[in-house]
Amino acid sequence: MIKYEPVIGLEVHAQLKTASKMYCSCNSDYQNAAPNTRVCPVCLGLPGALPVINREAIKSIIMIGLALNCSISEYSKFDRKNYTYPDLMKGYQVSQYDLPVCLDGYMDLSIEGTSKRIGIERVHMEEDVAKLSHHIDSVSGQGYSLVDVNRSGVPLVEMVSRPDIRSAEEARQYLINYQTILRYLGVSTANMDEGSFRCDANVSIRPEGQKEFGTKVEIKNMNSFRSVFRAIEYELERQSDVLSSGGRVTQETRGWLEDKGVTISLRSKEEANDYRYFPEPDLPPLSISKNWVSEIASSLPELPSTKKTRFMKQYELSEYDSSLLTNSYRIADYFEKSVSIASEEFELGKNSAKSIANWTITELTKLSNEYSIEIYDSKVTPNHLAELISLIEKNVIGTPQGKTVLAEVFVSGDAPTRVVEKLGLAQISNSSELDSIVITVISENPNAVADYKSGKETAAKFLVGQVMKATQGKANPSVVSGIIVEHLKSM
Repeated sequence: MIKYEPVIGLEVHAQLKTASKMYCSCNSDYQNAAPNTRVCPVCLGLPGALPVINREAIKSIIMIGLALNCSISEYSKFDRKNYTYPDLMKGYQVSQYDLPVCLDGYMDLSIEGTSKRIGIERVHMEEDVAKLSHHIDSVSGQGYSLVDVNRSGVPLVEMVSRPDIRSAEEARQYLINYQTILRYLGVSTANMDEGSFRCDANVSIRPEGQKEFGTKVEIKNMNSFRSVFRAIEYELERQSDVLSSGGRVTQETRGWLEDKGVTISLRSKEEANDYRYFPEPDLPPLSISKNWVSEIASSLPELPSTKKTRFMKQYELSEYDSSLLTNSYRIADYFEKSVSIASEEFELGKNSAKSIANWTITELTKLSNEYSIEIYDSKVTPNHLAELISLIEKNVIGTPQGKTVLAEVFVSGDAPTRVVEKLGLAQISNSSELDSIVITVISENPNAVADYKSGKETAAKFLVGQVMKATQGKANPSVVSGIIVEHLKSM
């Protein structure tokens, strides 16, 4: 059996969050507008309409290029990409071909503790196309399509990786990293379910050790990270089966059918010459000054990889926890605000950061999933979380009560201290109050007492558990343990 190596490259499109479209002044927020209401002669491709370059979009793509370690071209130009499709009003797309804004970058991944660098060939600027919707006539039963031009002309950045990806999981992590970077920069919502973040995968296989690439297949219609993973896994297996049976892989474009879990052939794969690229005559070339690039570079926010490293060092968190917290800049901000409040207002020590990280990653995430709401949009504020950790660390309540309190705060938005008082969850630490309960538990469990006297010290833990049960978890376990040991030694 021949062993095959996957060779994968990704082409990722991301819509930019500019106020206006790429080449005209139309509002770019097409999601909340009635069909064909945010259009103009430029969007519609009417004769004589002249485009104008959106400067903010160019600034955004430079930010993206810098974040992806790309070289920023001092000279760039736009090109016409010619093809015929109903969603392309002009019969061509204004894109970039041989002189893109950003070139030769890379992204570093960490997968199961192993570092992997993925090369980035280019990041270029183009425009989105109109949106087609397909319908069935209720009377005739015939199909028809409608065109909404609102999306046409929205700024679109395409990032093309080099064929350095070697598994479906690497592809998934690459996309997650890129989405996170875009959101940190604030240049795109990067939501796959809304279409503002879209991915095509070029997939091929070759015998292990072979330098030449195999025949690549482009996969489209993937609308989630899970879809990308499944589609690549399926295509790798399909191509392996074709070659193993003596067949040849055909260069083509295939579509992913989510419900069936398969790819299907759509059309033969186009080459660059099929698009008849030529320089866009209605737009001047771009001259990007080094001073402007330096100015943009100095304004970049702290990026995910840098923030993750800082969290590991500053808060002494594991790489795993740091990765989870920094996957979203809003979660990272939420965490740091909680830590700051815990330190300044509740005078908690350095270790409180680890507790806050743990509660954010586990209990808060569980509640946010249960109620389908993001942590930072919930009623649990950073101040609430810091206050809760303070109550636990100062032994006002135990961890089980803390979970109850958090769940109540998530729903009501009340302060944790108020919830503790309202539900009567304060921990019992008074020795005299606990002493009578301990005596009762010891008298009811003679076997455990005998085990302890015979040298089984774990019997004391059993008795602690019984006291906790008797007090419905309110007793301070460390105080209970001390009282129990004191009684057992005196018997």
